[in-house]
Amino acid sequence: DVAKQSVDFLLQQEFSEEAVVWDFIGGEPLLEIDLIDKIVDYIKLQMYVLDHPWFNNYMISIGTNGVLYDDERVQKFIKKNRDHLSISITIDGTKEKHDLQRVKVDGSGSYDDVVKNIALWQEQFPGASTKVTFASDDLIYLKDSIVHLWNMGLKNIPANVVFEDVWKPGDAEIYESQLRELADYVIENKMWQDYSVRFFADNIGFPLSEAEKQRNFCGTGKMIAIDCNGTMYPCIRFLNFCVPGRKAFDVGNIAEGFNDEHRKVFNCLNID
Repeated sequence: DVAKQSVDFLLQQEFSEEAVVWDFIGGEPLLEIDLIDKIVDYIKLQMYVLDHPWFNNYMISIGTNGVLYDDERVQKFIKKNRDHLSISITIDGTKEKHDLQRVKVDGSGSYDDVVKNIALWQEQFPGASTKVTFASDDLIYLKDSIVHLWNMGLKNIPANVVFEDVWKPGDAEIYESQLRELADYVIENKMWQDYSVRFFADNIGFPLSEAEKQRNFCGTGKMIAIDCNGTMYPCIRFLNFCVPGRKAFDVGNIAEGFNDEHRKVFNCLNID
């Protein structure tokens, strides 16, 4: 019901964007694929009924851990929405690295469950990639993990390090060492034309132009994240469980509408 109300609310607003991405993220979306299927059907129906400009200009995006990817219900959903669907699966790297973070209830890792679905995923979504995040405990697997993902056929890896305060003395030296080893591997194997990782992005280390400084770094404030209570946020990173110890910052709710005082602060947000 909250999802339907959210869809109704958003389709009544005047947005300048010519297209929209309906994104299902947080927890594991594929656990609720039947519910997502109903919500997506409702989205499509309402856009059609309203003759909304987004009717043929939309994407459904799902971020998943990939364990349930080959489930019959998931595959049925993919077949039904294929032309307007994007699915990303998170593989963190080597089995050692992946199983450090992505564990099941019994404490065992999920790497083997995910990897068996990768070939099907790549066949259905060629060119799709994975997000990889490194922290203090798994920095030692950085080089091997990126190479492992390249060998799986994932050519462009948007890797990053966590921004939370989890780092220990000596981590910077490990990080540098791993990046040097990775760079040496790329050069020795002449991989720079066809493979990439965000750590080695071309624009790192160069001064920004004045125009670049006036841009926002990401989509914060332009995207709308809605929780199960109908509260709207400028990004999922502003939800309560993403900002422990601090008060969540919302931009309104679907019952009362947008809080323009909160929204306008993001209009002047830029890199500078």
